[in-house]
Amino acid sequence: MASQAWLIFNPAAGQGDADRDLAVIRAMLDPELDLEIRTTETETDAELFARQALEVGAIPIAAGGDGTVSKVMAAAIETGVPVGAIPRGTANAFAQALGLPDNLEAACQVILDGNVRCIDAARCGDGRLMVLWAGVGVGAEAIVQTDSDSKERLGRLAYVLSGVQQLQDLHHFNVEIEVEDRIWVASAAAVTVANAAPPTSILAQGPARVCPDDGLLDITVFAPDTTAEAITASYELLWSGLNDRATDRSDVGYLRAKSVKVRTTPPQNVVVDGEVIGRDTLEMTCVPGGLRVFVPSSDAEGDNLVRELLGDRASVDATTDATMEGRSL
Repeated sequence: MASQAWLIFNPAAGQGDADRDLAVIRAMLDPELDLEIRTTETETDAELFARQALEVGAIPIAAGGDGTVSKVMAAAIETGVPVGAIPRGTANAFAQALGLPDNLEAACQVILDGNVRCIDAARCGDGRLMVLWAGVGVGAEAIVQTDSDSKERLGRLAYVLSGVQQLQDLHHFNVEIEVEDRIWVASAAAVTVANAAPPTSILAQGPARVCPDDGLLDITVFAPDTTAEAITASYELLWSGLNDRATDRSDVGYLRAKSVKVRTTPPQNVVVDGEVIGRDTLEMTCVPGGLRVFVPSSDAEGDNLVRELLGDRASVDATTDATMEGRSL
């Protein structure tokens, strides 16, 4: 592990005391690393600082929420340089998905231990990087409708409350999903495309726990007809993720693919790693093993377990126009 590192610190992230958090991180990392501190002030700073760190041969370390982590990862994609992540955000979904500790000292120790895991990423149609998940419909709207004040006051609960509200105001749209050489059409309330997602990212859990290093994207189509069915389906999806067992509900479909295009009618808000990017087609391609991330030793490189939850899909026709029926699309 190189001795030079840049800490890319977002003081606006999360609910903690930024000055105290920075002091704790410095106390852990300063004695062991040649540490430079870069504090973000705008949304573009994190990726800019990460690129500058790489140019001088330093390891970038993101200290902030999922947005900060995603932008730092975007700079490091396919460079072979390992990246550190110290979760300080509201949801910290990336840290949860990779088993990173949410305690600052423990997260710093993971970086100092130097254990690395290769994980996938995804490249969107406009060139931006996705490390977690993208979506349209209920899950995306829950993020769109969660304001910064609510996140400051309520933390993760703000997303939960917004999600419950979206389930109560359930809206359907027509969707066309194209993967490699197949096409599906359906009516849905949400479509989620995930690279990495903890069980708490409920609408990504159709095929159960999302594997971040299998070279595939996990696509979940959420299509309950009523609010009551949507609440029940959400509960079952949570347990699906927690128990690593794919759902068998007829109103939840799922598949895995190397690339995907999602077209909606009428157009829906598209969210990528918690950021609204417009109301256009959601298009992305997996970048297998594109990122190297410091992780706890039990999850380090060499401990790759690719879970095949969909079974043999070879019997599916090359091109299919179909509505969603059953578990696997």
